[in-house]
Formats: sequence, structure tokens, C-alpha cells
Amino acid sequence: MTWIELAAARLENEHVLLQPLREEHRQLLRPIAMDPQIWTYFVTMIETEEDFHNWFDAALAAQHAGRRVVFHITDKRCGATAGSMSYSSFAEADRRLEVGASWLGTAFRGRGVNRWAKFLLLRHAFDGLGAERVEFKTDVLNIKARRALRNIGATEEGVLRSYNFMPGGRRRDAVFYSVLRAEWPEVSQALLTHDKLPVNQ
Repeated sequence: MTWIELAAARLENEHVLLQPLREEHRQLLRPIAMDPQIWTYFVTMIETEEDFHNWFDAALAAQHAGRRVVFHITDKRCGATAGSMSYSSFAEADRRLEVGASWLGTAFRGRGVNRWAKFLLLRHAFDGLGAERVEFKTDVLNIKARRALRNIGATEEGVLRSYNFMPGGRRRDAVFYSVLRAEWPEVSQALLTHDKLPVNQ
């Protein structure tokens, strides 16, 4: 099986459930996705119902085309839809991929949902796909996301200046993070025990 096929798996533990995006998730995600604050540092801005449906349709199309795997996240403590994360930038020959497009509804921040979703995606990337490198990127201005990435054990690598356009025409500087296979046992243990990695998103 290819990485795309292997990546599109149901992932869960006692805290969260991640499922590849399906049409039935549209109305579950819509209410929380309509908060414009979520999209402040995204290359896509959702402000209207049309914006949301365009985003959802594009996510399904990218998944069907094998460019990414978009996950619907359920917070198992309350059984509610919490947000979404994705695998993308698959480079199977180089054993590299990206975890990104991460967003959570306001009510699901600070509850460990980010930590456990990232843990499951990292574990599946290293143990299921055999990745050597998992990378992340965010806007250099997104201090909360940068702190959250450090909190899950990712290493900051550097900034690529003027990386892409943002809504409104600003050019984003993108900061990259990664976790390597050799680092995964220590990162995994720290995530499982919360050792030195406080949950704050």
C-alpha cells in the first residue's frame, strides 16, 4: 500500500478519535469553523457559509486526489466534534511528510486535544508509515501555535522568509518545526507522561 492509503486510517485513544474526512462531517464541523479567529493565521479565511463549504469541498477534493489526508477530530470526553488536522506534503521516497492545517474550536483548546491528536498523527507516521521526518510549519506571528509545537516536542528549525501570500495580501514568513524518527521515542514518552511538556493548547 502507498503512504496515502496507509495514512487514511482511523486513529484513536481514550482521549480523541481522528477519522478521515467524509461528507457526514460537513455539518459537524460547520458550527465551530464559523469562528473567524480560528483562521487568523491560515492561508484560507472562513467568514461566510460559502467560505466554509468551499473549504470543505476543497479538503475532500484534495483527499480524493491523494494530496492530503484531512482528519475530523472528536473529543471523546464529551463526544463532540473538536476540529481538524491533516497529513500533507507526502514525500514517500524520502520518508517525509507534514502534519498541519490544525485547528480546534474555542471550547476544545487547553484540554489536551491538540496534544493527543498530534500524538496519534506522529505515532502513525513513524510506526505505521515508517516516516523518518515529520514536519510542521506555521506563521512566524502565530505565537500560540509555535508554543504548542514546542510543547509536543517539535524542534524549531528556522524561518523561510516571504513564504506565501496571506488573505489581504500580506507575505507570510513561515517557521518550520520537525520531529525525527530518532527523537520519537523520547518525544512519545514525554507526551504520554506529560514530562516537561505542559498542555497549553
